[in-house]
Amino acid sequence: MAENTKKWEEAGRRYRTYIRLEKRLAENTVEAYMRDLRQFAHFILRQYDVAPAHVEPEMVRRYLEWLYERGREKTSQARALSGVKSFFAFLVLNDRIESSPAEFTRMPKFGRHLPDVLTTAEIDRIIAAAGAPTPKGLRDSAMLEVLYSCGLRVSELVSLRMQDLFFGEGYIRVVGKGDKQRLVPISATARDRIQQYLEVRRAFRAGEEILFLNNRGKKISRVMVFTLLRQAAQRAGIDKRISPHTFRHSFATHLLEGGASIRQVQEMLGHESILTTEIYTHLDSDHLRRTVEEHLPF
Repeated sequence: MAENTKKWEEAGRRYRTYIRLEKRLAENTVEAYMRDLRQFAHFILRQYDVAPAHVEPEMVRRYLEWLYERGREKTSQARALSGVKSFFAFLVLNDRIESSPAEFTRMPKFGRHLPDVLTTAEIDRIIAAAGAPTPKGLRDSAMLEVLYSCGLRVSELVSLRMQDLFFGEGYIRVVGKGDKQRLVPISATARDRIQQYLEVRRAFRAGEEILFLNNRGKKISRVMVFTLLRQAAQRAGIDKRISPHTFRHSFATHLLEGGASIRQVQEMLGHESILTTEIYTHLDSDHLRRTVEEHLPF
């Protein structure tokens, strides 16, 4: 990694000089571009450990998905992609690469957009498709079951620790945005799948506190969760654009359809504002007002 890190740092220094002196960008704009470039470089090095010249289009798309999962606004995603395109255009201009891996990557669409909602039957099919009778299959089916039935963000899922499991009390402890903790009920099905996984967890050289491990015995990445979920959906014959966020959105929708209040869904999802939950669940303003008023303490 050290060698590739040096290549990113060298390319970054040349790029800074270019946008300052030749493009004549304002200093604040230069710093914004460089912050975005450092974040992109950090992602590429951590996930793929390649130099700028070896970045591929799929890596750029994965980066945008990573920004999405971190809750970055569409405008922020678009700016980040613009910066990545500018950086690779500079490398092409200086004959460092033949073509830009970001050239055909599309900007995120603006406006209110939420993932497709999966039916419970579709979710069951996806989880079943992931559940091969192998250590990896048991891990994958357990992860997807917890992802859906607890309504977790993918970052929350991969950060679950052994000490966050309170099966006797029927809940798990989740560390969300801003390191805020919440307690989330866990279903009997999810508990059973985790127990089955724990019985073979030693196959992953389990030696640390993180619950879900990769085949090197380390914390599984968010990108890997994206990958295994999409592979399982494909095997299940589900022809929808699916990400871990789709499971979370479907979970919230199913709760509301089952009679849960907007306040209960807000607490389960870990949203600070109930307005976030309203946007997230496609509720109209009248529905939101009625639901909130029904649960006011006065």
